[in-house]
Amino acid sequence: MDIDVDLIRRDLAQLVNFPSTGGSDAEIAVQRWCAATLTGLGLEVDQWKLDLDALRADPDYPGEEVERDEAWGVVGTSGPGTPALILNGHVDVVPPGEPETWTNDDPWHVREVDGRWFGRGVCDMKGGVVAIIAAARAVADLELARPFAVHTVIGEEDGGIGTFGTLRRGHTGDACIIAEPTAGKVVAANAGSLTFRVEVPGRATHGSMRSTGHSAISGFELLHRALGELEGVRNAVPPTPFDALPWPISVGIIHAGDWASTVPDLLVAEGRYGVMPGESFADAKTTFEETVAKAAATDAWLAAHPPVVTWPGGHFAAGRLPKGHPYGDEVRRAVAAAGEPDPAVVGAPYGSDLRQYAAAGIPTVQYGPGDIADAHAVDESVSVDQVVTCARAYAELIVSRCS
Repeated sequence: MDIDVDLIRRDLAQLVNFPSTGGSDAEIAVQRWCAATLTGLGLEVDQWKLDLDALRADPDYPGEEVERDEAWGVVGTSGPGTPALILNGHVDVVPPGEPETWTNDDPWHVREVDGRWFGRGVCDMKGGVVAIIAAARAVADLELARPFAVHTVIGEEDGGIGTFGTLRRGHTGDACIIAEPTAGKVVAANAGSLTFRVEVPGRATHGSMRSTGHSAISGFELLHRALGELEGVRNAVPPTPFDALPWPISVGIIHAGDWASTVPDLLVAEGRYGVMPGESFADAKTTFEETVAKAAATDAWLAAHPPVVTWPGGHFAAGRLPKGHPYGDEVRRAVAAAGEPDPAVVGAPYGSDLRQYAAAGIPTVQYGPGDIADAHAVDESVSVDQVVTCARAYAELIVSRCS
């Protein structure tokens, strides 16, 4: 397939230039760019304003971790009928942190060094989005028997309301590939995740008399050890195709205290709790909450003043391609046709929109440029060759499924 790397470079530069963090004005503007770009490729584009109130009232609402007053969906289709293939990419990104920590002080400007593109979102996952666009451009002049569709979505980083709204809009298909970074592998299963918040009470006193109070930090240390033990039990025997530690428990934010010489009377910890395939959110939460309660019961202060567990933010269910489904082999053949070695089929410890398509009965895998280790990082980067290779693989998959 003829993949034009110069056009990919142009598209990525424009796409990264949108600082499209969740809930921002740029998250709205970047979807306008996607709609215009897909229209320019000759696709029939559905661009609509998401009914956020209705989606949030839906019992299957996936949650959000940012505030949004407005959001848009974009779907481009190559013709009438049910698409034989959906190509999905999210255009929201996580915040870049302090710009001065980046090598070029500007995370919203793509720079190319030694065969890699650098910038916020080039790996997760605007590099995948421009690869999808390049594939659609490569097959534009082909006579296809069945249509394909491109879904560009927002909100993936904080729950997946963009894909949720796209599916509720009625956009479906026979199979889906998501261009998340997979380091040359095919991801056929995702773990799920929940965001937890634990409020640990203490008793404040002057730091010089700390033994008369009770530090909330000490209380949390006890709970943190218990959560580490729970992580070990839950990850003892990972099922195929997952590797070690597929559903970790990680604390990402801790707040405690307001004065250096005061024993803190409250610690608030927030983190990520991996959910296993086949495990309901209710069961996962119960296991976590019981672990916290049992650990607290071993401490006299916490037994009398129990920690409070709540569940803010997104709810990412686990999801997978059904065992033995032939679509996984189709994707592997497309990758081989693009000139790459036969990719391994693996499970990923993170959540993604895969679980939403899978829940809708659409066979789905992930295959995209970059490595998840580079996602969300300072100086985020992706290999130019990987973006081009994935574009070829997507084009091959379009042809094989739509011809």
